[in-house]
Amino acid sequence: MKKIGIIFLMLVGILGCKTSASQKLDTKAEVDLKGNWVITAVTYPGSDVIKVTSFEIADSQCFVGSTWKLVSNNNKGEMALTKSGCPLFASPLTWYVNQEGNFVMKVLGADVKAKRVREGYVLRVANSSENRFQLVDRINVGGTTAEVVYQFERTK
Repeated sequence: MKKIGIIFLMLVGILGCKTSASQKLDTKAEVDLKGNWVITAVTYPGSDVIKVTSFEIADSQCFVGSTWKLVSNNNKGEMALTKSGCPLFASPLTWYVNQEGNFVMKVLGADVKAKRVREGYVLRVANSSENRFQLVDRINVGGTTAEVVYQFERTK
């Protein structure tokens, strides 16, 4: 009888974890973001005097024109910076949208699995439509919080 109780508790624990993990994702939002995108603008207050390094990769303005491919069924993708005068950069990434409407992303190096990457980025999804959406990052500028807005448009 004791074994049955222990097995029952283990099953409840396993099923409980699985249920809570699956509830963390906003799969509808993920499906809406699936596809090929280009960043058409990066805006933030003071952009004419303040430089922001995005995702520890390059100046935020280097992301204008960058291409992004988001695959929703496995939460993988890739991004590439190709703007003239900026460092060339391409990388696979993992991503998902949580129930709070946040886009959670890890930029991966070559042949690096996501579980080995300890740092990631959490950006708010805003103004999402069939052909456009925004990712909003919050940064600290001189002790105050500012928002960096990445405008995405769907490509064919």
